[in-house]
Amino acid sequence: MNKRIVHDALILFAFTVVLGLLLGVVYGITKEPIEKVNYEKTQAAYKQVFEDAASFEAYEGFDADAANALVTEQGYADEIEDAQVAKDAGGNVLGYVITVTAKDASQSTITFSVGIRSDGTVNGYSITSIAETPGLGMKAQEEAFYSQFEGKNVDSFTVVKAAPTADNEIESISGSTITSRAMANGVNACIVYFQNVLAGGAE
Repeated sequence: MNKRIVHDALILFAFTVVLGLLLGVVYGITKEPIEKVNYEKTQAAYKQVFEDAASFEAYEGFDADAANALVTEQGYADEIEDAQVAKDAGGNVLGYVITVTAKDASQSTITFSVGIRSDGTVNGYSITSIAETPGLGMKAQEEAFYSQFEGKNVDSFTVVKAAPTADNEIESISGSTITSRAMANGVNACIVYFQNVLAGGAE
Protein backbone atom coordinates (compact mmCIF):
# COMPACT_ATOMS: atom_id res chain seq x y z
CA MET A 1 0.00 0.00 0.00
CA ASN A 2 2.75 2.43 1.06
CA LYS A 3 4.86 1.48 -1.97
CA ARG A 4 1.88 2.24 -4.20
CA ILE A 5 1.43 5.69 -2.64
CA VAL A 6 5.14 6.47 -3.00
CA HIS A 7 5.09 5.24 -6.61
CA ASP A 8 2.09 7.43 -7.48
CA ALA A 9 3.63 10.40 -5.69
CA LEU A 10 6.87 10.03 -7.66
CA ILE A 11 4.97 9.84 -10.94
CA LEU A 12 2.99 12.95 -10.02
CA PHE A 13 6.18 14.76 -9.02
CA ALA A 14 7.91 13.80 -12.28
CA PHE A 15 4.87 14.91 -14.26
CA THR A 16 4.84 18.26 -12.44
CA VAL A 17 8.54 18.81 -13.08
CA VAL A 18 8.22 17.97 -16.78
CA LEU A 19 5.15 20.19 -17.14
CA GLY A 20 6.97 23.04 -15.40
CA LEU A 21 9.94 22.68 -17.73
CA LEU A 22 7.66 22.66 -20.78
CA LEU A 23 5.85 25.79 -19.59
CA GLY A 24 9.21 27.47 -19.04
CA VAL A 25 10.31 26.62 -22.56
CA VAL A 26 7.02 27.87 -24.05
CA TYR A 27 7.28 31.10 -22.04
CA GLY A 28 10.84 31.63 -23.23
CA ILE A 29 9.79 31.13 -26.85
CA THR A 30 6.70 33.36 -26.70
CA LYS A 31 7.98 36.12 -24.39
CA GLU A 32 9.88 38.11 -27.00
CA PRO A 33 7.16 37.99 -29.71
CA ILE A 34 4.52 39.03 -27.16
CA GLU A 35 6.67 41.92 -25.93
CA LYS A 36 7.24 42.99 -29.54
CA VAL A 37 3.51 42.97 -30.29
CA ASN A 38 2.73 44.97 -27.13
CA TYR A 39 5.48 47.48 -27.96
CA GLU A 40 4.20 47.96 -31.51
CA LYS A 41 0.64 48.35 -30.21
CA THR A 42 1.58 51.07 -27.74
CA GLN A 43 3.79 52.86 -30.28
CA ALA A 44 0.88 52.87 -32.74
CA ALA A 45 -1.37 54.35 -30.05
CA TYR A 46 1.20 57.07 -29.29
CA LYS A 47 1.59 57.88 -32.98
CA GLN A 48 -2.17 58.12 -33.45
CA VAL A 49 -2.42 60.90 -30.87
CA PHE A 50 0.85 62.59 -31.90
CA GLU A 51 1.26 62.18 -35.65
CA ASP A 52 3.99 64.83 -35.91
CA ALA A 53 6.21 63.22 -33.26
CA ALA A 54 9.36 61.44 -34.43
CA SER A 55 9.97 59.62 -31.16
CA PHE A 56 8.54 58.89 -27.73
CA GLU A 57 10.61 58.64 -24.59
CA ALA A 58 9.50 57.60 -21.11
CA TYR A 59 9.07 60.61 -18.83
CA GLU A 60 11.80 60.15 -16.25
CA GLY A 61 9.88 61.80 -13.44
CA PHE A 62 6.88 59.50 -13.72
CA ASP A 63 5.72 58.17 -10.35
CA ALA A 64 2.59 56.00 -10.61
CA ASP A 65 1.68 56.25 -6.93
CA ALA A 66 2.01 60.04 -6.86
CA ALA A 67 0.13 60.36 -10.16
CA ASN A 68 -2.80 58.30 -8.95
CA ALA A 69 -2.89 60.04 -5.58
CA LEU A 70 -3.16 63.31 -7.49
CA VAL A 71 -6.05 62.27 -9.74
CA THR A 72 -7.88 60.63 -6.83
CA GLU A 73 -7.55 63.86 -4.87
CA GLN A 74 -9.19 65.62 -7.82
CA GLY A 75 -12.12 63.20 -7.72
CA TYR A 76 -11.29 60.83 -10.59
CA ALA A 77 -11.48 57.04 -10.23
CA ASP A 78 -8.89 56.47 -12.94
CA GLU A 79 -5.33 55.13 -12.97
CA ILE A 80 -2.46 56.86 -14.75
CA GLU A 81 -0.35 54.04 -16.19
CA ASP A 82 2.45 55.80 -18.04
CA ALA A 83 3.74 59.11 -19.40
CA GLN A 84 5.79 59.55 -22.55
CA VAL A 85 7.51 62.64 -23.92
CA ALA A 86 6.69 63.26 -27.60
CA LYS A 87 9.63 64.77 -29.49
CA ASP A 88 10.21 65.98 -33.04
CA ALA A 89 13.14 64.89 -35.22
CA GLY A 90 15.36 67.55 -33.63
CA GLY A 91 14.66 66.31 -30.11
CA ASN A 92 12.37 69.21 -29.22
CA VAL A 93 9.47 68.43 -26.89
CA LEU A 94 6.10 68.64 -28.63
CA GLY A 95 4.03 67.42 -25.72
CA TYR A 96 3.16 64.25 -23.87
CA VAL A 97 1.28 61.00 -24.25
CA ILE A 98 -0.37 59.87 -21.04
CA THR A 99 -1.84 56.38 -20.74
CA VAL A 100 -4.80 56.00 -18.41
CA THR A 101 -7.18 53.23 -17.36
CA ALA A 102 -10.75 54.39 -16.83
CA LYS A 103 -12.38 52.31 -14.11
CA ASP A 104 -15.94 53.64 -14.27
CA ALA A 105 -17.05 52.26 -17.65
CA SER A 106 -20.22 50.18 -17.97
CA GLN A 107 -18.68 46.74 -18.61
CA SER A 108 -14.99 46.76 -17.73
CA THR A 109 -11.98 49.05 -17.56
CA ILE A 110 -10.88 50.98 -20.65
CA THR A 111 -7.21 51.72 -21.25
CA PHE A 112 -6.25 54.47 -23.68
CA SER A 113 -3.51 56.96 -24.47
CA VAL A 114 -4.13 60.71 -24.56
CA GLY A 115 -1.95 63.16 -26.47
CA ILE A 116 -1.54 66.62 -24.95
CA ARG A 117 0.60 69.31 -26.57
CA SER A 118 2.94 71.47 -24.50
CA ASP A 119 0.42 74.33 -24.55
CA GLY A 120 -2.28 72.08 -23.07
CA THR A 121 -4.17 71.33 -26.28
CA VAL A 122 -5.60 67.80 -26.35
CA ASN A 123 -4.73 66.00 -29.59
CA GLY A 124 -7.15 63.16 -28.89
CA TYR A 125 -7.04 59.62 -27.56
CA SER A 126 -6.30 56.11 -28.81
CA ILE A 127 -7.88 53.08 -27.11
CA THR A 128 -5.71 50.02 -26.52
CA SER A 129 -8.11 47.94 -24.40
CA ILE A 130 -11.92 48.07 -24.31
CA ALA A 131 -14.74 45.57 -23.71
CA GLU A 132 -17.87 47.72 -23.78
CA THR A 133 -21.23 46.74 -25.29
CA PRO A 134 -21.08 46.32 -29.10
CA GLY A 135 -23.08 49.00 -30.87
CA LEU A 136 -23.14 51.16 -27.76
CA GLY A 137 -20.06 51.73 -25.59
CA MET A 138 -17.77 50.35 -28.29
CA LYS A 139 -18.62 53.49 -30.28
CA ALA A 140 -16.06 55.26 -28.10
CA GLN A 141 -13.60 53.98 -30.74
CA GLU A 142 -15.44 55.76 -33.55
CA GLU A 143 -14.38 59.13 -34.95
CA ALA A 144 -17.81 60.66 -34.43
CA PHE A 145 -17.20 60.46 -30.69
CA TYR A 146 -13.43 60.69 -30.18
CA SER A 147 -13.01 63.63 -32.58
CA GLN A 148 -14.93 65.80 -30.11
CA PHE A 149 -11.86 65.85 -27.84
CA GLU A 150 -9.39 66.83 -30.55
CA GLY A 151 -7.86 70.28 -30.71
CA LYS A 152 -9.43 71.42 -27.44
CA ASN A 153 -7.57 73.38 -24.77
CA VAL A 154 -9.77 73.18 -21.68
CA ASP A 155 -9.39 72.43 -17.98
CA SER A 156 -11.84 69.51 -18.17
CA PHE A 157 -14.53 67.93 -20.31
CA THR A 158 -18.14 67.36 -19.39
CA VAL A 159 -20.64 65.04 -21.09
CA VAL A 160 -23.97 66.39 -22.35
CA LYS A 161 -26.89 64.68 -24.06
CA ALA A 162 -27.64 67.48 -26.51
CA ALA A 163 -25.47 69.18 -29.11
CA PRO A 164 -22.44 70.82 -27.42
CA THR A 165 -22.50 74.59 -27.00
CA ALA A 166 -19.00 74.99 -25.53
CA ASP A 167 -15.51 73.60 -26.24
CA ASN A 168 -15.50 71.54 -23.04
CA GLU A 169 -18.78 69.77 -23.81
CA ILE A 170 -18.83 66.27 -25.30
CA GLU A 171 -22.03 64.87 -26.76
CA SER A 172 -22.76 61.47 -25.22
CA ILE A 173 -22.89 58.29 -27.28
CA SER A 174 -26.59 57.54 -27.67
CA GLY A 175 -27.60 54.92 -25.11
CA SER A 176 -24.14 54.85 -23.55
CA THR A 177 -23.76 57.79 -21.20
CA ILE A 178 -21.72 55.74 -18.71
CA THR A 179 -19.03 54.89 -21.26
CA SER A 180 -19.03 58.47 -22.53
CA ARG A 181 -18.44 59.80 -19.03
CA ALA A 182 -15.74 57.20 -18.39
CA MET A 183 -13.85 58.41 -21.46
CA ALA A 184 -14.26 62.07 -20.51
CA ASN A 185 -13.16 61.38 -16.95
CA GLY A 186 -10.11 59.47 -18.17
CA VAL A 187 -9.09 62.38 -20.40
CA ASN A 188 -9.74 64.77 -17.50
CA ALA A 189 -7.44 62.71 -15.26
CA CYS A 190 -4.71 63.06 -17.90
CA ILE A 191 -5.29 66.82 -18.07
CA VAL A 192 -4.95 67.01 -14.28
CA TYR A 193 -1.67 65.13 -14.43
CA PHE A 194 -0.42 67.31 -17.28
CA GLN A 195 -1.34 70.59 -15.58
CA ASN A 196 0.14 69.64 -12.21
CA VAL A 197 3.22 67.66 -13.26
CA LEU A 198 4.13 68.06 -16.91
CA ALA A 199 3.17 71.64 -17.82
CA GLY A 200 6.58 72.92 -16.75
CA GLY A 201 8.30 70.77 -19.37
CA ALA A 202 10.19 67.47 -19.32
CA GLU A 203 13.31 67.29 -17.21
